[in-house]
Amino acid sequence: MGNQPLIVLSDDSQRTSGKDAQSMNITAGKAVAEAVRTTLGPKGMDKMLVDSTGNVVVTNDGVTILKEMDIEHPAANMIVEVAETQENEVGDGTTTAVILSGELLSEAEDLLEQDIHATTLAQGYRQAAEEAKDFLEEIAIDISADDAEYLEQIAATAMTGKGAESAKNTLSDLVVKAVQSVADEDGIDTDNVSVEKVVGGSIDESELVEGVIVDKTRVDENMPYAAEDANVALIDDGLEVAETEIDTEVNVTDPDQLEEFLEREEQQLRELVDALVAVDTDVVFVDGGIDDMAQHFLAQEGILAARRVKSDDMKALARATGATAVSNARDITEDDIGTAGSVAQKDIGGDERIFIEDVEEARSVTLILRGGTEHVVDEVERAIEDSLGVVRVTLEDGKVVPGGGAPETELARNLRDFADSVGGREQLAVESFADALEVVPRTLAENAGHDPIDSLVDLRSTHDGGDTANGLDAYTGEIIDMKEEGVVEPLRVKTQAIESATEAAVMILRIDDVIAAGDLKGGQVDGDDDDDAGGPPGAGGMGGGMGGMGGMGGMGGMGGAM
Repeated sequence: MGNQPLIVLSDDSQRTSGKDAQSMNITAGKAVAEAVRTTLGPKGMDKMLVDSTGNVVVTNDGVTILKEMDIEHPAANMIVEVAETQENEVGDGTTTAVILSGELLSEAEDLLEQDIHATTLAQGYRQAAEEAKDFLEEIAIDISADDAEYLEQIAATAMTGKGAESAKNTLSDLVVKAVQSVADEDGIDTDNVSVEKVVGGSIDESELVEGVIVDKTRVDENMPYAAEDANVALIDDGLEVAETEIDTEVNVTDPDQLEEFLEREEQQLRELVDALVAVDTDVVFVDGGIDDMAQHFLAQEGILAARRVKSDDMKALARATGATAVSNARDITEDDIGTAGSVAQKDIGGDERIFIEDVEEARSVTLILRGGTEHVVDEVERAIEDSLGVVRVTLEDGKVVPGGGAPETELARNLRDFADSVGGREQLAVESFADALEVVPRTLAENAGHDPIDSLVDLRSTHDGGDTANGLDAYTGEIIDMKEEGVVEPLRVKTQAIESATEAAVMILRIDDVIAAGDLKGGQVDGDDDDDAGGPPGAGGMGGGMGGMGGMGGMGGMGGAM
């Protein structure tokens, strides 16, 4: 009995341990980073993503590429999460965060081969990341929320290299005005900037409507097309005959009873409309339906009405006009009514929509984006979303750093000095972290067709001379002052990228066992919170869905998507 093997896992379970597991995960992470690396910078290339039904997405937005790719390997998906976190927190810098993750793993691979333990690497990387974030705070440039020129430069930098670049001056001006309009005492919520895409025309014809555009039309042809100095009512329910809460049946025995029943329904609808008339309503937006008879009464009163308005549009209308949505029209009061200088049904790109404009202190605005094709408009929208994000965080933090690889070069120089003060083998990890940061200027040079080694040497030389704002001009290959050139990015773009990339790399490096698991609850074994028992919390979930894992087999889906 004592010599019989102890079987823990089932025969068809798969397990990869030790250096094989580390190597497999590192290779997967590097493969993801390599997939988006060529999109970085003003001369980055686009990717065409095609699904099984023939739908096409053309973009160089890092997070969009990674979301659309069919990635199966669990370690690779952890790198995708880096991009998603960067997108949610900041809005831009997704490609930077991903390639930095990949480079940190690549540098770690060399140290692991020298028998440096993974936990030593993790400790060194964390120290380097903290030092890097502190140093970025020191070199950041303070800007005022009223400095429109700087804000436009930040918005334009986020668009550079994307499909919207040809009209970045026009669009950056619109983005800054939009974000400033929706800012209030509670902060800045870019969800209050609606985006309407219109296929047709050029990108330069995009415009900002200080108000709301509702993708609806008036419900009755006899209603007015427009209303000036309009009183606006919002109804969260419908303008319809009230229904009973339980199924009921009405038995009518003679025509008089039927006539009385219909008159009563008509009277109910008349009362709803009269309640709106009593508070001088000119325009009403309804979340539900509007009965045909109610439409007739509204048209008689000269009220413009739209039905089945989306809840997001209702919220935007409330912010823009100051109206309060009521659940029943009978309960509406003058205090619930909002105002707008102009409400009109207009044609835009062949579609009729209702424009609510000229609102006092517009706290909800709409960007109309135009472009020659649907693919162009979609890419412009992605660029606008990035720009809205960076302008928002700049207004919140008030700090920016130069672009063009300048902060990464300066950080690398500072971290090499810092490494000398770090004892033990962690010093090697800090030096590797510094080398990894230089992947950004090196990639910018490669994508622009310049010699990456010469460009990096020239950058290091100018930074050693004290020119901390110098970066690479991707168009000429020269080293120039990025601050003077107007190429600036929010501080949070860089700090978030470093933080997310470091956390992902450390988590992947600490995994030394990948097991095909059963159903996992939250990626963690119940009752086991101890990091030392199996890597960081959640690491156990790496095995989920690992069937047919063989080496890099899980990455096979990537090739098909690319």
